Amino acid sequence: MKKKTKNKTKVLSKVNDCANKVVVVVVVVVVVVSVVELVVIVVVVTAVLVLVVVIVVIVVVVVVVVVVVVEVVAVVVAEVVFDVVVFDVVVVDVVVVAVVVVLLYY
Repeated sequence: MKKKTKNKTKVLSKVNDCANKVVVVVVVVVVVVSVVELVVIVVVVTAVLVLVVVIVVIVVVVVVVVVVVVEVVAVVVAEVVFDVVVFDVVVVDVVVVAVVVVLLYY
């Protein structure tokens, strides 16, 4: 009778050790997967933010280039075609920048 009890105790001890190892492995896997998920989320969010910033910079550069070209053409047309001397290019700049800011805001 005692031998059976000892064998059962040994078997239960081995089963308990295996169960503990399985629990440790499962916990480690869950932690690693969680960390990998967080890293992926951070990388994706950072990539999206960088993409948004790049798009905004491209839009601003294109708008500024278009504004400068339109302004130069308008000044040349005003001076050549209509014989008007444009002294207040600064006023034109302020108006154009204000329009661009309003358009970008909306």
